[in-house]
Amino acid sequence: MRPVPTPGRYPVRFGTAELLRDADRPNAWMISVDGVAQSHVNLDDPTDLEFDYIRRIADVADCLGEGPLDVLHVGGAACTLPRYLAAARPRSRQLVFDADGELVALVREQLGLKGLKVRVGDGREGVSGRYDASADLVIVDAFERGILAGGLATVEFTNEIARVLRPAGTYVANVSDGPNLPFLRRFSATLATSFPHLAILAEPGVLRGRRFGNIVVAASRVELPVADLTRRAASSAYPARCVAGEDLRQLQGKAKPITDAEALPSPVPPKDVFGIFQPRK
Repeated sequence: MRPVPTPGRYPVRFGTAELLRDADRPNAWMISVDGVAQSHVNLDDPTDLEFDYIRRIADVADCLGEGPLDVLHVGGAACTLPRYLAAARPRSRQLVFDADGELVALVREQLGLKGLKVRVGDGREGVSGRYDASADLVIVDAFERGILAGGLATVEFTNEIARVLRPAGTYVANVSDGPNLPFLRRFSATLATSFPHLAILAEPGVLRGRRFGNIVVAASRVELPVADLTRRAASSAYPARCVAGEDLRQLQGKAKPITDAEALPSPVPPKDVFGIFQPRK
């Protein structure tokens, strides 16, 4: 029997989680930690994706041909993307690593994780323990208080992801950045050390450096479906841009890759940028 969620505040490893009911959908829920939105899930329809950057990641997955996928997730929270892929691509094999055991337990109790394999532990260590060429898709969306840990943005970790991916596999990461995109430039330079093909997806205002926001970065050893991604992003409820090829190389410029010796985290977001969401009207 599906659990009946109880709205409220709950202590978790990285702060205080709050479970909120979506006022516009009868069985949709949002989880935040210390006021930073983490996940939105519709238990009646896992293909209903509220957060725009989640829709962009799903767009990448949707463009990877047909049939089930072997997927590795670093960061899970309420497992919005694993739920989506389980519905959109039946028989996919997925494994989720999340460092917050208390949050995983809360999600399991309140929102259910039936059919999803979730392990509590460090995502980087989890990836390092996987077999060579064992995944079609690796998704990294692991923020703590709005910051991507520096250890997940280095050349060394990127090499591990490349090792785990099959030759035609795809790596997708959610990062965040602000004016002039200094972190994105270095992160894309980092991915380029292992993957010759990159694309980024974000709202135009973020890419122009006008505001802080999420940026989805896709990488592969084979050509990415840039035309399809461009079309999907442009026709979204909140349109986004897809940047690839020479435009992305110009954006990257002479930025240096990030290594473990530096382990540069993503920038601290301005107050309330990733706060409690407001339902769409």
